[in-house]
Amino acid sequence: MSPVSRGRKAKRRKSSGRRNARPLINNTFETCDCPSCSGLGFDPQRLIDGLLAAASDLARSEDPFEAEVMGASFMSIGESAGESFADALIDGFIPAFESRASREALATLLAIGSIAPGRAGLAASAAADRLVRDGVPGPRWTAALRSPVTVGDCLRLSDSANTSSMLACSFHRAGRSHAFVIGVDHEDCGAAGDIFVFDANRLPGVLEKARALARADGVEIMTAAVDPAEFRWQVEQALAARAVHDSALGDEELQTLSADGDGLSYPALAVLVRARMSTLPTTGRPAAQHGGVLSPLQMLRQLAGTDDLFGPRKPNMVLGGVAALPAKRKKSDPPAPVYQIKVALRGAKPPIWRRLEVPADISLARLHTVLQIAFGWGNSHLHVFETPYGSYGTADADLGHSSDEQVTLEQVAPLATSNLRYTYDFGDDWEHDILVEKVLDRTGTAPLPRCTGGRRAAPPEDCGGIPGYADLVDVLSDPADQEHEDMLDWLGLDDAAEFDTETFDAGTVTRALSRVS
Repeated sequence: MSPVSRGRKAKRRKSSGRRNARPLINNTFETCDCPSCSGLGFDPQRLIDGLLAAASDLARSEDPFEAEVMGASFMSIGESAGESFADALIDGFIPAFESRASREALATLLAIGSIAPGRAGLAASAAADRLVRDGVPGPRWTAALRSPVTVGDCLRLSDSANTSSMLACSFHRAGRSHAFVIGVDHEDCGAAGDIFVFDANRLPGVLEKARALARADGVEIMTAAVDPAEFRWQVEQALAARAVHDSALGDEELQTLSADGDGLSYPALAVLVRARMSTLPTTGRPAAQHGGVLSPLQMLRQLAGTDDLFGPRKPNMVLGGVAALPAKRKKSDPPAPVYQIKVALRGAKPPIWRRLEVPADISLARLHTVLQIAFGWGNSHLHVFETPYGSYGTADADLGHSSDEQVTLEQVAPLATSNLRYTYDFGDDWEHDILVEKVLDRTGTAPLPRCTGGRRAAPPEDCGGIPGYADLVDVLSDPADQEHEDMLDWLGLDDAAEFDTETFDAGTVTRALSRVS
């Protein structure tokens, strides 16, 4: 990708509203009004009232799958909280629903019982049974919901380079069938991407369309049948890797995940898929290790920003906490370890990221320079690091930014799984999520910092942020677009073929870093 001069800000394009990519499959269920889908604040009583109101349609439905959809939407609210949310269900929500003793309350309890794992699911099902014994009329789908689930074909579609794959499977129950397709990015730790759900009779056509689209791009897709136990293992690994990556996100990005607009949110879909996977046999093989796996309590604290899901709100782990900055490493202390960090450009689809190794005691000002080189930015705009200990960049009292010259990375990110946000250019707002994946011993003589991995070229500066970049790619891919030639001229290119969004080489970045070390 050709560099863009710093003087072209005035010609920055405005987004036309066009999208760079269209979804292969549309989800078929609308979002509900719960916080997981609406992004609203967490209010248990409001949530109960909203769920019961939504359950009026569910109680009249014929399809038990809609109960699972509702249950998954509800469970996604506190899925990362682990036992804390299970306790809240058992001690609070489930008794509250049961006390309403209505058909809607019974439908809601059945929906939760169909999805919630362990003791929470058992408690919801038991409460539903008590309402039935007390004469509360149940939905028409009650018996079907409790019918056994059988699995159809489990398939894995992958490209020849094994950079990505699709896991597809159909499930059948009481005369109804549904299919799931999960995208997996093998160059992003094997993390799950988009999840789609639809009627199973559409699955052959959907997969053939995927193959045809790949062939049009010159990529051959291989399809293999997978044993159900192995299929479950692969799906659960992909979901687990995605959960680790999502744990580094701040509130705004999490709300984006939870308010997808066109169908079920990713968190709800992940809960739904996990529930379906629980009906498949297991391999007995242990889960693959992923750097920076969080405990349920750590995930709760990072995602909810609180020690207790229903307690007072505490400073967000990413967006401007007020904790006292830890002391800097002393000269008499042992050498600082090496941090392996993953830096991902927010909102980029497909993902754009870099994996770097840096001294833990690198200053944030120095880290800014490293990131500029890693992403090919021109260092022509302001920047800021947002941390639990404050905001650091070029000192600016009006913006509330302290100087980043004397603050080190290990001060604001003291542990593996620590995270912070880096924003460059307050006009285009190139936001980056930085996650400390590993803390490594400082051995060997290889120079630091260095780049050990990454994916895709970064967008050119001054193109209008993520929406403007998507528009730019659209225009360059269409020679008939009336702005095509203007865009080539703006980029300083003779031909659109010179604009390569996929090119990235870690060695080139490392060599560039060595020249400024």
